[in-house]
Amino acid sequence: MIKVENLTKIFGTKRAVDGVSFTVERGEVLGFLGPNGAGKSTTMRMLTGFLPPTGGKITVGGFDMAENPIPAKKLIGYLPESAPAYTDMTVYGFLDFCAEIRGLRGDAKTAAIQRVVDLCFLKTVLHQNVDTLSKGYRHRTCFAQSIIHDPDILVLDEPTDGLDPNQKHEIRQLIRKMGETKAIIFSTHILEEVDAVCSRAIIIDRGAIVANGTPAELRRKSHWAGAVTLRVNGMTATAVQEKLNQLRTAKKVTTATDGNRVTVTVFPRTAGDGDLTREVIGATSGWQVEELRTEEGRLDEVFRSITMPDTAGKEAKL
Repeated sequence: MIKVENLTKIFGTKRAVDGVSFTVERGEVLGFLGPNGAGKSTTMRMLTGFLPPTGGKITVGGFDMAENPIPAKKLIGYLPESAPAYTDMTVYGFLDFCAEIRGLRGDAKTAAIQRVVDLCFLKTVLHQNVDTLSKGYRHRTCFAQSIIHDPDILVLDEPTDGLDPNQKHEIRQLIRKMGETKAIIFSTHILEEVDAVCSRAIIIDRGAIVANGTPAELRRKSHWAGAVTLRVNGMTATAVQEKLNQLRTAKKVTTATDGNRVTVTVFPRTAGDGDLTREVIGATSGWQVEELRTEEGRLDEVFRSITMPDTAGKEAKL
């Protein structure tokens, strides 16, 4: 549904997007991650035809965005950064206006407005002016306009920005449900949304893609992936560490003491190595082990190690 090939955008001397390529299929929710200034919003603006690229090609639903922008844009629903809207309109007036722009008339328009009002929980503010809305309701209103024509493709820039925890949960559920039949790409700074919503994620840094994979694949890049954490009773930290340091697949062992309990984490030589868990279980036979778990890896650590490698290296040493 979306195909991006070697996309580039240059502003003066700054290369904001640098040779980005990826695809998004129907039934896929792609998370677009990156630090501030990485090129996320610029990429999305080019995807929707709002900004022309300096180089590269964008294909939406089989249409070249540069050569056939109108049929391409008809397939897209777009929630821009900061959720802009006409503040002198009521919520209903704004949605009515957006529905007409999308070519909806009569009963089809009425049904479309009612559908997004229900989906985005806007009934209580329907006749308020947009400029009187809270940030959360303003964001919901702009989200509603992006789906009012039931598009096949959704491009969402920070769709949960400014929402409270309950509202975030509602929007994430909605995105996940729509992702079953649509192609969705959304940017976020919130790593928990990758697990909550995404079938795949891209990390972009300094205008270039630095990681691309499922949440599980990204977690396996973490030095925590495959680490074994256990809590042992009745032993000293020194004795525990000496024993587990001898394991063939162990790279590093850290311990923390709380009274008679020792919490220990054993890191594998190779991230995600399943043999480490078996070795730890064998080595601790006869110990008073209160808890033992294998770590899946941590997305925040992967994100930092890719986008801030110097900082991540210092954290790993600590």
